[in-house]
Amino acid sequence: MARIVAADDDDSMELNTISSVHDSTLGQLLKNVSDVRKMAIGDETPVHESLNRDDDYDGYMRTVPFVLSFDNLTYNVSIRRKLEFRNLFPRGSTTEDPEIAQTVRPNTKTLLNNISGETRDGEIMAVLGASGSGKSTLIDALANRIAKGSLKGTVKLNGETLQSRMLKVISAYVMQDDLLFPMLTVEETLMFAAEFRLPRSLPKSKKKLRVQALIDQLGIRNAAKTIIGDEGHRGISGGERRRVSIGIDIIHDPILLFLDEPTSGLDSTSAFMVVKVLKRIAQSGSIVIMSIHQPSHRVLGLLDRLIFLSRGHTVYSGSPASLPRFFSEFGSPIPENENRTEFALDLIRELEVSAGGTRGLVEFNKKWQEMKKQSNRQPPLTPPSSPYPNLTLKEAIAASISRGKLVSGGESVANGGTTATSTTLAVPEFANPMWMEIKTLSKRSMLNSRRQPELFGIRVASVVITGFILATVFWRLDNSPKGVQERLGFFAFAMSTMFYTCADALPVFLQERYIFMRETAYNAYRRSSYVLSHAIVSIPSLIFLSLAFAATTYWAVGLDGGPMGLLFYCLIILAAFWSGSSFVTFLSGVVPSVMLGYIIVVAILAYFLLFSGFFINRNRIPDYWIWFHYLSLVKYPYEAVLQNEFSDATKCFVRGVQIFDNTPLGELPEVMKLKLLGSVSKSLGVTISSSTCLTTGADILKNQGIVQLSKWNCLFITVAFGFFFRILFYFTLLLGSKNKRR
Repeated sequence: MARIVAADDDDSMELNTISSVHDSTLGQLLKNVSDVRKMAIGDETPVHESLNRDDDYDGYMRTVPFVLSFDNLTYNVSIRRKLEFRNLFPRGSTTEDPEIAQTVRPNTKTLLNNISGETRDGEIMAVLGASGSGKSTLIDALANRIAKGSLKGTVKLNGETLQSRMLKVISAYVMQDDLLFPMLTVEETLMFAAEFRLPRSLPKSKKKLRVQALIDQLGIRNAAKTIIGDEGHRGISGGERRRVSIGIDIIHDPILLFLDEPTSGLDSTSAFMVVKVLKRIAQSGSIVIMSIHQPSHRVLGLLDRLIFLSRGHTVYSGSPASLPRFFSEFGSPIPENENRTEFALDLIRELEVSAGGTRGLVEFNKKWQEMKKQSNRQPPLTPPSSPYPNLTLKEAIAASISRGKLVSGGESVANGGTTATSTTLAVPEFANPMWMEIKTLSKRSMLNSRRQPELFGIRVASVVITGFILATVFWRLDNSPKGVQERLGFFAFAMSTMFYTCADALPVFLQERYIFMRETAYNAYRRSSYVLSHAIVSIPSLIFLSLAFAATTYWAVGLDGGPMGLLFYCLIILAAFWSGSSFVTFLSGVVPSVMLGYIIVVAILAYFLLFSGFFINRNRIPDYWIWFHYLSLVKYPYEAVLQNEFSDATKCFVRGVQIFDNTPLGELPEVMKLKLLGSVSKSLGVTISSSTCLTTGADILKNQGIVQLSKWNCLFITVAFGFFFRILFYFTLLLGSKNKRR
C-alpha cells in the first residue's frame, strides 16, 4: 500500500490512495507506477491524476506510460587540419604553444559530453543553449540520426534499448525548415501524410476523420482550404506553416516526437501557439522533446523539463520551477520579474567567454543533481529502469495501439490462452504496400504540377518554338547532295535538342530533396516507390512533347518514310526525351544545387553531341576516345533517325552531274559537267549518264559509319539508357539520403 501526494503545481492534483495493487486496473497501476518513479527520483513535474470515476475510465485506459531515458551520450567529430601557406615550411623553433598546436593538428571536437536525462509521456522536454551548444546534436542523437558507432551511450524506452526499425515506427522528427509542397492546401497536405503513414487496413473515412481532428488540434481550421504558398503564391502564415509541418509528422500519433527549434523565426504569439499545440500532443500520451532558442515566459509555462547545454556539457537539468533555486545556490540569483531562461542563457554566455568557462557551472549541476536525488530519495516501487517490470516495450506499444494510438502500420495481436491473454506487436517496415505508395505519390505530384500549369506551358512552348525554327530553316529539303547534308545537320540538332530541353527537369527533385529525405527517414514510403512514381508521372508529359515536336517538324522538313516512318520518328523522339529526362533526374540526385547541375548538364550534353558521329565519323575518332562515342546518349537516336530516313534502297540522292555538287567543280556550266562525266565514264569503263544513280541511302549510312546497329536496336538502347539512369537515381537516393550524421 502506498500514498502518493502531488507536488504544488497549477496542473497537478492530489492522487488517491492505491488501496490494493492487485485490485488496480492495469492502466491505473502503470500510471501510478510512473508517478511513484517521479517522486522517487525527486522530479518536481506534476504527477498524473488517478481516475476512479467511471466516465473517466475509458479515457484513462487509452494511455500507457512511457519513459525515455538517455545516459552518458557522447559524440565526437574529427576536425581536419586546415592547409595554410605558413604550415608548408618548417619553423626554426621547435617549441609550440599548446593552444596553437591544437588548432592545426588533426583532432576531435566533442559536441556532446556525457549527456544524461529522462522524460516521460505527457511531458515536453526542451533543450536550450546558445548557438553551437549542441541542442540540435542532442535531438539528433535521441532520434537516431547519428550513424551507429559514432555515438556513445544508451537511449532506452521503458528500460529497453530502442531498435532503429522500431524507433522509425513509433517516432517522428520535425525539421527546423518548413518543407512542404507549395500548391497543396493544408487539408490535402495532411491527407497525403495520412495516406503514407496510416495503414491500408484503416478505411479512408477514418483517415479523413483523423485529418479533421488533427486540423482542429493544430488550430488551423480557418486555413484548411488555403494553399501552403511560396514566394510566388500567397498562402498561409509562417506560424500556420510550422503547425502544418508538425501535423505531417504526427499524423500517425507517434509515441516519441522530436522537433528541431519549432519556434525559430516565429513571433512570440505564433511560437506560443506552436508550443501550445505540442502540449496537447504530449497530453495525448506522447513524449515531446524539442530544442528551443529562447522561450518567452508564456512558453516556459508550458514546458515540463529543461536541459541547458554549453559546448556539449549539461549545465542544468530539471523543471522550470527549480531554476531560481538552482541559480540562487550557485550564487547568481535570478532577479524578480525577469525571464528565467533569458537570465540563465545570458549567464551561460558570460561564463563561456570568461577565463574559466562554464566548468564551474557544470560541476555544480552534477553536485546539485546528486543532492536533489538524496534529499528526495524514496523506496522505489519498481526498478528505476522500467515503469512496469512485467510489460515489455513491444507489449507496452501494442497496448498503446489498442487504446487508440495510431502508430504507423502497427497492429496489436491478441494471443488467447486459458487463463490470460497477452498482446504482441506486429510492426511492418512500411505502412502500405508499394503499389499504394506509387499511387499516392503520383497523385500528389500530378496535383501539385496541375496547379502550376505555367511550368509545363513553358516547356511545351520551348519545344514547339524550337521545332518551328527548325521547320522554317530546313523547309522542304530536297534529295540533292546539299539536301542530304542539311538533313544530317537537322537530325543532329533535333536529337540534341531533345536532351537539352530535358534540363528543366533538374530543379524538380532538387526542390523536393529535403521533403523526400524527411518522409523516407521514418519510412513513410519506399525509395523505390518514389523512383517509379517519378518515372510514371513524367511519361504523359514526354509523350505530349514528342508528338508536338514531331508534328511541327516531320512534314515541314519533308522527311521520308510514310506512316511507319512517322511512327518510328515519334517513338525515337519519345525515347530520346525519356533517356534525357532520366539522365537529368539522375544528376539531380547527385549535384547539391541547381546552378551546379545546369553547368554539368550542359557540359556533358555538349560532349555527347561531339562524339555522336555528326561532327566526326566513328571511324575517325581516336581509339582513346572511342569509348565516349558508345556512351553518347545522342549517338543512338541520331543513328536511328538517319536509318529511318535513308533506309529506302530504291531512293537515289546523287544522280549524274550531281556528283560534282559540294565541290569546286560544282560552279562549272552544265555542258562542261556532262563532258567531265563522260570522261569519268570512259576512264572507269562504265556508262554514267545524267540520270544514273550514284549514291543511295545505304551509301550515305555507310559513309557515316552507321553499319553496326539497326534502327530498332538504337531505339531499344536509348530506352534502356533511360531505365539505367533511373536505377542509378535509385542508388543515389539509397546512398545519399541516409539522413544521419557521421
